Amino acid sequence: MDIALFTNARTGELVPISQPDHDHAFIPDALPPAWEIDAGTWAKIADAKMELGRLDGAAKTLPNPQLLLSPLRREESLTSSALEGTYAKAEELMLFELEEEEEPPRGKEPGDAAVLEVNNYNKALAQGYRLLGEWPFCARIITELHETLMTGVRGGSKNPGQFRNHQVHIGSDRRYIPPPADRLMETFDAFERYVNRDDDGMEPLVKCFIAHYQFEAIHPFSDGNGRIGRVLLSLMIYKWCKLGMPWLYMSPFFDRYKDEYIGNLFKVSSEGAWKKWIDFCMTGVIEQCKKTVRKCDKLRGLRDDMRSRVKDGKARSQGVIDSLFEIPFIRAVDIARDRNVSLPTARAEIAYLMGKGILRESSQRHARSRTYYAPEIIAAAYEAY
Repeated sequence: MDIALFTNARTGELVPISQPDHDHAFIPDALPPAWEIDAGTWAKIADAKMELGRLDGAAKTLPNPQLLLSPLRREESLTSSALEGTYAKAEELMLFELEEEEEPPRGKEPGDAAVLEVNNYNKALAQGYRLLGEWPFCARIITELHETLMTGVRGGSKNPGQFRNHQVHIGSDRRYIPPPADRLMETFDAFERYVNRDDDGMEPLVKCFIAHYQFEAIHPFSDGNGRIGRVLLSLMIYKWCKLGMPWLYMSPFFDRYKDEYIGNLFKVSSEGAWKKWIDFCMTGVIEQCKKTVRKCDKLRGLRDDMRSRVKDGKARSQGVIDSLFEIPFIRAVDIARDRNVSLPTARAEIAYLMGKGILRESSQRHARSRTYYAPEIIAAAYEAY
């Protein structure tokens, strides 16, 4: 690690290490930071909070929160994994989810490993939301989410759900070296105390991104730190900003501005550049909130339009349409099971919805049985994927 890049304004301690090589590691100072928010940043924070309030209000008007939450979680899973060099398509992920209901993932076909990794991320997001009803942000919840994220995928042999006991580094050029293993728990314990304090006077939205920086700087696991850190970020925004559901996900913004994301995290450590980091994050909150409100409006309008097309049909068609907004791929067996009808009746329902322009037959190679999809929903929810 190039310690010449670390100025006197750095936010931690540089310590020499000898394993696996002679170098230096960085131990971040305990939070909260010795930093005062200036007027310009306060203005950005105010704008970000206003947009976040608009998003929460718009999302709460949805007839079913999964109408928006399911595609948002998948988009987050896809882009957070892409930041780490793992790429999958939304269609592949949703077909994988359908197949997983019938039998365990095979992991044998090309591309399955990437889809499984993204699917694990999606599961960790949903799991984290459930666990927050039972526990605070603590080592237990973080290690359980990490185990879900890493089991059976790249890095899965590196002790999923367990803190590292050896030195790691970030980047092939060792651009950043986090705390040595013998200092790891003291830094993590201080992090855990900070995230569970409610008397520090820090603006909650800002605290989310300060905590995100700290987690990434500590790098407590052997692998998967970036992904689990972004899972935690979305959960912290939901919890600390008192949203109705976890509506805001930042990985799409971080992926679009990957170099700035990585660079700004590093500059907090090396230069104490809190202002630059928080300004960047507030810009991201504003952008993501606006994009998500537009998506919310688009999905709600599309649902209303589709339901109006089947007014001459049975109530079952309305239910099938609603289920398509959670996962826009479906098979006759799914309709038969979920609607308690025979397979011939389910096939007739599919034919009816195809006639209304709502379903189209899929040719995706991952499908093991005849599968149909809602192209309009995919275009509205996953236009970039």
